[in-house]
Amino acid sequence: MAATTGLVLFAHGARDARWREPFDRLQAKLTAVLPDTAVRLAFLELMEPSLPVALGELASASVEEVTVVPVFFGQGGHIRRDLPALIDQCRAQYPAMRIGCAAAVGEAESVLDAIAAYCVGAVATTPSRQSPIGE
Repeated sequence: MAATTGLVLFAHGARDARWREPFDRLQAKLTAVLPDTAVRLAFLELMEPSLPVALGELASASVEEVTVVPVFFGQGGHIRRDLPALIDQCRAQYPAMRIGCAAAVGEAESVLDAIAAYCVGAVATTPSRQSPIGE
């Protein structure tokens, strides 16, 4: 049975193709835990697919409801200005699909807690690389 719900991970994009590797891993993890949800990646710039293309793929697959999750650390200009304009464009382009948008992942306390825990572990396990002054 085809998914009727979708999740689009929306990231900035970069020139270096390796930059997307963690996003590909995140998409794979989400696909595994949300088997009835079509999970896609989309990028603001420099990488493909764009948000309109990713949403078009989902519309073609008869997905009825999509949540866009900005995988940005904070709510900067891209999230405050560019993303709402893109969402409005896509809502007009795909009127049969309900498109919602979450806050940037970095705004969630649980995400900040996970990053803080990572940092605590990094401090505990990374040897000091400081050299004495003058060397």
